[in-house]
Amino acid sequence: QIIKFKDSVFFRDGVRRIDFVLSYIDDKDDQRKQERRRVYESNLQKVGLELETEDKTESEDGKTYFVKIHAPWEVLATYADVLKIKVPFKVNDIPDNSEIPMNWLSTPFRLPGHIMNPEPDYFTAPFNKSKSDFFLIEDKETFFPPSTRNRIVYYILARCPYFKDECGDRDKKGIKRLLNNGTYTAAFPLHDSRYWTKSKDPNCESERFSLYKYWAKFFCFFKEQPLNLVRKYYGEKIGIYFAWLGFYTEMLFFAAVVGTICFVYGFLTYDDNEWSKEICSEEIGGNIVMCPLCDQKCTYWRLNITCNSSWQSHLFDNVATVFFAIFMGIWVTLFLEFWKRRQARLEYEWDLVDFEEEQQQLQLRPEYETKCTNRKLNRITQEMEPYLPITSKCARICLSGATVLLWISLIIACIIGVIAYRLAVYASFASIMKNNTATNLDVVAPYVTPQLATSVTASCINFVIIMILNLLYERVAIKITDMEIPKTHVEYENKLTVKMFLFQFVNYYSSCFYVAFFKGKFVGYPGNYTYMFGSSKLRNEECEPGGCLIELTTQLVIVMTGKQVWGNIQEALVPWLMNWWGSRKARSHPESLYSRWEQDYDLQGFGQLGLFYEYLEMVIQFGFITLFVASFPLAPLLALINNIIEVRVDAWKLTTQFRRPVAAKAHSIGAWEEILGGMAVLSVVTNAFIVAFTSDMIPRLVYMYAYRTHDELNMKGYINNSLSVFNISHLFKNLQEIKIRDVLLLCRYRDYRYPPDDKKRYEHNMQFWHILAAKLAFIIIMEHVVFMVKFFVAWMIPDVPSDVRARVKRERYLVQEYLHNYEVEKLKIQLSQNIFQPQKQQLVHVEC
Repeated sequence: QIIKFKDSVFFRDGVRRIDFVLSYIDDKDDQRKQERRRVYESNLQKVGLELETEDKTESEDGKTYFVKIHAPWEVLATYADVLKIKVPFKVNDIPDNSEIPMNWLSTPFRLPGHIMNPEPDYFTAPFNKSKSDFFLIEDKETFFPPSTRNRIVYYILARCPYFKDECGDRDKKGIKRLLNNGTYTAAFPLHDSRYWTKSKDPNCESERFSLYKYWAKFFCFFKEQPLNLVRKYYGEKIGIYFAWLGFYTEMLFFAAVVGTICFVYGFLTYDDNEWSKEICSEEIGGNIVMCPLCDQKCTYWRLNITCNSSWQSHLFDNVATVFFAIFMGIWVTLFLEFWKRRQARLEYEWDLVDFEEEQQQLQLRPEYETKCTNRKLNRITQEMEPYLPITSKCARICLSGATVLLWISLIIACIIGVIAYRLAVYASFASIMKNNTATNLDVVAPYVTPQLATSVTASCINFVIIMILNLLYERVAIKITDMEIPKTHVEYENKLTVKMFLFQFVNYYSSCFYVAFFKGKFVGYPGNYTYMFGSSKLRNEECEPGGCLIELTTQLVIVMTGKQVWGNIQEALVPWLMNWWGSRKARSHPESLYSRWEQDYDLQGFGQLGLFYEYLEMVIQFGFITLFVASFPLAPLLALINNIIEVRVDAWKLTTQFRRPVAAKAHSIGAWEEILGGMAVLSVVTNAFIVAFTSDMIPRLVYMYAYRTHDELNMKGYINNSLSVFNISHLFKNLQEIKIRDVLLLCRYRDYRYPPDDKKRYEHNMQFWHILAAKLAFIIIMEHVVFMVKFFVAWMIPDVPSDVRARVKRERYLVQEYLHNYEVEKLKIQLSQNIFQPQKQQLVHVEC
């Protein structure tokens, strides 16, 4: 008998389903915890829940007790009515006329019908206990699916007090506080089976096994996602995340294709790169002597040593870059608009159309109810409800904002430290590479310049700083959000989302903004260089003759790929190792004695913020492929490859490595949608500035059309034109250290200034101002063109598909009609009964 119920989701009687499990380790020395558990479980039973306890002698470690909770029909019906949970009352008879053209092409990517649509489509209405016969109730035990049952039970657990009625301590309420103070060690709903095999119990659905087989395996990466099954098993909130992630990955395919074509264009036009030929030429680049890039250890150098970096820069800095930047500005608009349509369709299919009002009215956070002691009258419901005084609310928000600003300032300070490192270390790299030309560095010397070595090491240090600050700030953000006491779960998540994103935005993107918009822009010229912190010895960095774009590409690749690789390792490997270590004892037991609740207890807890971090990871990635995509057209391809893996990694860990999360509803991706919209607008500006100020596209075009010294429309002579001349004799320095020539009077530097023999020597020449005007004109034109196209596309594409809008209206009409007919029929029955009863009484009187 023990073997029969051990791996089961039912009580010992095999009939009552286990809807939730609480676990604890009994500490006989701690009487307070024992009293809390006794009172709490007693109050749960008073509410109507049924409990069954597994003794510690039955557990694998011999210390853990398990309390199994079952919600009977009366409890489920009562709280379904309170929460206005929508349930079916009639099979949907609206014909679905949508047909996909050439549907046969998608056959290899499709899953079986029973997996994609695990249940029929129904008309639904909010449950009303007094009208239970109106709904399609065939079996009360299976009418509410397990995800709805555990959602209802958790709602009760979160609000049930653990104090006696006579004590009246309102703060002592909810399972969350009991978990925090160690009264219980875990609280979770059960998975319905092992993930690798079906349950032996015929009454068990084994949906976890189906999810693993058709969704969580990596070799299913080319298959569609069974979103309806995900929603049924995990709830709408997790379902909407995977729907968004899948849609984002699909849209990335188009961006990746165009980005790859732009990269291939740069590769195919490799030999047409005239300015790189001039840099690499012994006659031109070999005879151009450049001014030192730092003050002390750097020497004069020949331009042709930057030959390789110049060729590499052409792969990303070409005409296709402008096209791709414009394309991505339009792509991001299409992505957001089509997602709104997809989301609207899911809202209809998953009965979430009116969810916003329900959430705001019904789902108050237990913490808000307990911490807000003041009460006021709700004008809508005419009931007294808790509220937070405006003075307390403002004070909390100000303190929270100040904390966020403090941490953002800390990030900026760290970034300034990294910049100082770049400036200080560059001279060291230059000295090392100069003094070790005859050693092992010969092999890499043509490929690794001091600029590249500095950029790579600084990017790696910056990445480590980012990871460390992330770990610290996460705890701070959660604490200050708790301090604000948000009213609803949605409000809580939105506040936390904004705080975390602001921090992550500065943390991840600040180094890229520095390289893109500040490096090489405030350098000065020989004899009058600009220094960091004014009088310090740290001279501001210069860009290579090939431009700063290749450095921005390097920074982007290291931070983006490093984050993605580290994220996937952290998401998959860490939970697996912890579960492997935690279940090491149980693996020695017979499989039949390893109970379902113990198996899930040995897994990791998903946590209320588990999904939040998944969104955050993807939105940060979205920023990389939109804000700086002009510098790296292959970014969407890397993101596509990562996301194909990400979908299956997330599915795998959720299905195999984590306890079953409590089902939760969500009608959208929340505040993330607004953040994505803001980043879409910002990306147009950043990419316009990258093309104008970071790449050399505009200076080349200005030279070719206005300043070339020959009749042919090409770039010959551009390098000589783009380098200004400096007379070394104007420096008060010892000329004995000059080793490039016996007598050296002139060196070149990257700028557009008058030569030393001109009256306006070392001032910006007219070409500089022409180029600046062209850059500003390009930014204005590009922004206006892209924004006009964006707004036109957004206006052309309605947020809600017309067929969905029609079906929503049709369903509302039919629901009202069916409810009206139901009430009429019920009234007829009551009237007939009222008429029949007096007649029956009259007949009895006559017979007497």
